[in-house]
Amino acid sequence: MIDLREVRSVTEFQRNIKDYVSQLKAKKAPLVLTVNGRAELVVQNAESYQEMLDRLERAETLAAIRRGMEQAERGEGIPLEEAEERLRKKHGFSR
Repeated sequence: MIDLREVRSVTEFQRNIKDYVSQLKAKKAPLVLTVNGRAELVVQNAESYQEMLDRLERAETLAAIRRGMEQAERGEGIPLEEAEERLRKKHGFSR
């Protein structure tokens, strides 16, 4: 979650970029940057960003698995061989 106390102007960020980069690395929390008083950008260190992407990918994968399981329970699935054939045709793979 973004800490609303961590909101700075782009100008202030530019003037003190070394300090802010150090803070971003240490705190591992995002910083909101404003332009003309309006939130425009969110800056965070690369490690925290990658962790967020990894969590999002995991959540999306789990949601897809749940949807697939629900479809199977409703009898909406297709045999593996048919799915494999469809994918081969769609992507131009041969055996």
